[in-house]
Amino acid sequence: MNRSTLIFAVICCLCIALAKAQVAPDCSNAVPICNNTPVNGGTNDYGSDDFKGADKSGCLEKTLSGAIESNAAWYRFRTGASGQLGFNIGFNSNEDWDFALYRSSDCNSLGDPIRCNFFDNRDANSFIGVGVDPQGTADNVQYEDWLEVLPGEDYYLLVNNFSNNNSGFSIQFKGQIFFTNPYDALDCSIVNNLLGPPVAACSNDNIVLDATTADAISYAWYRDVGYGYAVIPGEVSATLQVLEAAFYRVEVITQSQNNIISDVQVGFSPAPTTAPVGDEFLCLDSEYYYLSDKDEEALGGQSGNEAIISYHSSLADAEAGVNALPTEYKLQIGEQRIYIRASSAQNPRCYDASENFKLTVHQPLIPNFPLEVFLCEGEVGAEIGEMVPDPTYNYLWDTGEPTSHITVVQKGEYTLTISDELGVSVCDNTFVIKVYASRTPHIKEVLIEDLQDSNTITIVPDGEGDFEYRLDEGAYQSVNTFYEVPPGVHRVTMNDLNGCGMAMESIVVVGFPKFFTPNGDGANDVWNIVGISTLEEPILTVYNRYGKLLKQFSQNNIGWDGTYNRVALPSDDYWFKLSYRDQDGQRIVAKYINNHFALKR
Repeated sequence: MNRSTLIFAVICCLCIALAKAQVAPDCSNAVPICNNTPVNGGTNDYGSDDFKGADKSGCLEKTLSGAIESNAAWYRFRTGASGQLGFNIGFNSNEDWDFALYRSSDCNSLGDPIRCNFFDNRDANSFIGVGVDPQGTADNVQYEDWLEVLPGEDYYLLVNNFSNNNSGFSIQFKGQIFFTNPYDALDCSIVNNLLGPPVAACSNDNIVLDATTADAISYAWYRDVGYGYAVIPGEVSATLQVLEAAFYRVEVITQSQNNIISDVQVGFSPAPTTAPVGDEFLCLDSEYYYLSDKDEEALGGQSGNEAIISYHSSLADAEAGVNALPTEYKLQIGEQRIYIRASSAQNPRCYDASENFKLTVHQPLIPNFPLEVFLCEGEVGAEIGEMVPDPTYNYLWDTGEPTSHITVVQKGEYTLTISDELGVSVCDNTFVIKVYASRTPHIKEVLIEDLQDSNTITIVPDGEGDFEYRLDEGAYQSVNTFYEVPPGVHRVTMNDLNGCGMAMESIVVVGFPKFFTPNGDGANDVWNIVGISTLEEPILTVYNRYGKLLKQFSQNNIGWDGTYNRVALPSDDYWFKLSYRDQDGQRIVAKYINNHFALKR
């Protein structure tokens, strides 16, 4: 069932002396409740022990008074319809009140209470009762489950004070039953009174008491504001317009001589007002917004003990006082209109729902542009920021440009602030773009460690940077060394991870002996290169340390025997060059070959 809350009625406290007339300390003379419910100015003692010395009744236990009751007030009511029924008992948050509700028509056989609460008020709540807390406090342990009632059920309600403070309380009925049966949810036949039950009114209500009697001869009206009843001069008609809170009495003289004297209490509660409140602009980086943070603004100087602030998703709900939003309000992207209701704490029928505010929730901006940019060597400048601007946003750089992106020519930090078209900045929308200077990659050298069948090459960059490396058409890798490289022509690539280009080199991997001994013993008598068969038209030339050409041969030659013009050369170091034709037919001298070897005799 919908847990909507309709607070039915309440009457304000005139003063302590008057209000005590609405307090019955004993079950036997419990105050009947139907259309309007009284507010009392404090309880005093408990009268007779309605539990006849018992130690416990439901959750209530014997107090220091020696009885279950300490400072008690008893009420009774009868249901006139079926449905969901609850009530709020409002009081000063510094006080501690308990209650017990009995389904019974006889004070001598109350039985166990069907709803009962004795929790102390350590949380400083302003309400206890059955149903839900009208202030939206979801975890108020001083509330019991709703009642499901049927017509004609009789109930007794005990409200018991158990604190050093005792300034009174109000009772406010509520529940779905008042939607389906707004006029007979509670049976008023239990109130036998010409002027009816106590009247709870708002300060701007027009209250008329009606004592019309069929055989009346005359009427006289009296008023008591705390000092006894006094006649109201000139008021001799069957009705009386009431302008102030007081106890009123009518005396009806009838032809049948069955004269009637009837009393009624009329109370006025101040009609609260809702102060204008400002709109809220929030960011979805928080999951909830606490609507109670707006209470002080909405109260506008009114006391929170006098007016209750609730929040609603529609004006209709605010005016009806139903479907109050939870104080911990879950945020959602976009705009929501929140309607405010200020209700009198004494009489919730006195309210103002004239104010509302707009709650706008922004989504945190996620930059669609890099926050780190590299200005490459040789580039005139680099573009930073949002390349595809959103027309609903404004952009401003710390350099002064009101554009979504700018061109920078030097490294550093640049700040971009983004706001919506209203200039509202509620999310973290300031972004720092760091621009780094990055050199174009260069290969300093390629180290080739030839083992003839399985070789290792290492790419040495010319300077520091963020690079990745590749051999031929293989995958890039973060390390600059490649293993088990077969002999032949290869291409090595060094790529700058910051987008500043790449460097490529063609290398030749071959194997050759580091020395040879041409002494005719059949071992190492000839020097030659292994692996040049993969090259196109390779030519090998040998030089002495002074650069004199000693030998030139191709892959078809068996090698060099260490002679020049058939004269044996001495033991020494010698050098060589290797050239070949590339795929374009150009003769290329192989680079990065450690072209040094020794002749030993």
